[in-house]
Amino acid sequence: MTVGLLGTEAALQDAFDVALVDLDGVAYKGPHAIPSAPPALATARAAGMAVVFVTNNASREPETVAEHLAEVGIPCDAAEVMTAAQAGAELLAEHVPAGQKVLVVGGAGLYTAVHAKGFVIVDSADEHPAAVIQGFAPNLGWKELAEATYAINAGARYFATNLDLTLPTERGFAPGNGSLVGVVRTATGVDPLAAGKPEPAMLHLAARKAGADRPLMIGDRLDTDLKGARAADVPGLLVLTGVSTARDAVLAVPGERPSFIGEDLSTLAESHPEPLLAEHWWHVGEARARVTDGHLSVDGGSRIDRVRAACAAAWAAVDAGDRLDVDTLPHFG
Repeated sequence: MTVGLLGTEAALQDAFDVALVDLDGVAYKGPHAIPSAPPALATARAAGMAVVFVTNNASREPETVAEHLAEVGIPCDAAEVMTAAQAGAELLAEHVPAGQKVLVVGGAGLYTAVHAKGFVIVDSADEHPAAVIQGFAPNLGWKELAEATYAINAGARYFATNLDLTLPTERGFAPGNGSLVGVVRTATGVDPLAAGKPEPAMLHLAARKAGADRPLMIGDRLDTDLKGARAADVPGLLVLTGVSTARDAVLAVPGERPSFIGEDLSTLAESHPEPLLAEHWWHVGEARARVTDGHLSVDGGSRIDRVRAACAAAWAAVDAGDRLDVDTLPHFG
């Protein structure tokens, strides 16, 4: 069965009651807002759509995230932010009784979230912590990773805020928390329980935070944002302003496929046509696509409708067991 794109007659901001919005690559890039993001989110809010910003960055506190958003022209309250640190602390509390000692390896946001759950924070394995929780912070070094290793090898349970291998920066991609977790995993042989995207818990927590019944996850990465949406059984919108490209979307595996695709957040104010199959062609608006002998053909319509039609055709072909020649995929401009 094909896991495909959905359609809506109403604008997305009317069809869903809360937008769960990833930050970097969706709302902003580094210190600057993506130009369409502030007006698009303001329009969505005016239409009655709630917004919760969800981020796998565990180093910053919600107040700091809200301040950054305000600085780039996106007014936000700290209560509208869900960080991986908060999700990690929730996961920790599900498995370790409050009052226990926890070795925190991460930034201020993680310390605050763990403390708020009633744990005693320690910084040495010599204090025999019941658990270790690890999140990203740019100043982490060998000493902190070694303490985590000592504690886990002594029997402490291991948790991670998220497992992103890379972190986007203004200079390119840098090692993310998942890469640093890999160091401790290699040294201990222990896999952590993880909380952030693509794990579903974070999205469920964010939806409950907003009191929402019809959440929409919005992200730029198939392997975290959209995979998390599929895992949480929440429709996902891929915007093409960050990491994953139109080509990536066409080649997406079922567990990472978006339910909707848009150029940027302005697509929240638009309806999304459902792909329709007619005479061997998948049609979206004025665009159409099909796979013949492994070759994907696309023509007509707007760029975004060509991307949508191409995804519909490619996914249907692959799911039916047909060949897709990735070396001859069209360029979407």
